[in-house]
Amino acid sequence: MITLYDYWRSSAAYRVRIALNLLGLPYATVPVDLIKGEHRSPENLARNPQGLVPTLEIDGISLTQSLAILEYLDEMHGAHFLPPDAPGRARTRALAYAIAMETAPVCNLSVRNYAAHNSNGGITVESWQAHFITKGLAAFEAMLDHPSTARFCHGNGPTLPDICLVPQVYNARRLGLDISPHRRLTAIMTELESLPAVQAAHPDNHQPKG
Repeated sequence: MITLYDYWRSSAAYRVRIALNLLGLPYATVPVDLIKGEHRSPENLARNPQGLVPTLEIDGISLTQSLAILEYLDEMHGAHFLPPDAPGRARTRALAYAIAMETAPVCNLSVRNYAAHNSNGGITVESWQAHFITKGLAAFEAMLDHPSTARFCHGNGPTLPDICLVPQVYNARRLGLDISPHRRLTAIMTELESLPAVQAAHPDNHQPKG
C-alpha cells in the first residue's frame, strides 16, 4: 500500500500525484488541510518534522520533500524522470529547481501570508505571488531556449521539470496571469495536459467534498 499525505492545492503534493500517476502506481491519499492548520498537528509533525506536505509512505519507508520523492521514484521504480547522461541530468535538475526551489517556495501559504501581514498594507497575497510567478516563469521560458527542449522540457517524455511546471502554471492561471507569451512553455503544457496521468492529478479531482 502506498499512502500519500496530501493537500489538494499544494504544489509539492501535486508533483507527487503526477509522478505516481505517470508510473501507474495506485495509492491512497490522506488529506492534510493546510488552511485548517492540520500540517501543524502532532500527527503530521511526527511523520514530517517540517510540518509540510507531502509525505509519501512507499516500500516500507516514509519520504518527505517532493523532489527527493521524485528522485527516489526515478531510482527505485524506473520512472525515467532524469536522463541517463550527466549533462542531461544537470539540465533537468536546473529547470526543476528554478521552479521548485526558487519560485514556488516564496509563494507558499506561510510565506505569502507573512509578507502580506507584515507589509502594512503595501503587499497583498495576490500581488506577492504574481510578482514572483511572473518572474519565475519568464526565466524558465528563457531556459527552455536549448537544443534539448522538444515535446517536453527535455526530450520527448516527461521529466523532473515537466512535473514541476504543471502545478506552477496552475497557480499562475488561478491568479489570472497570462502565460501565452511564453511560447515554449505553453506548447509543453499542451502536451502535458493531454496526458491522462496529469489530468488525474489536477487539484479539481482531489478537492475535499462537502
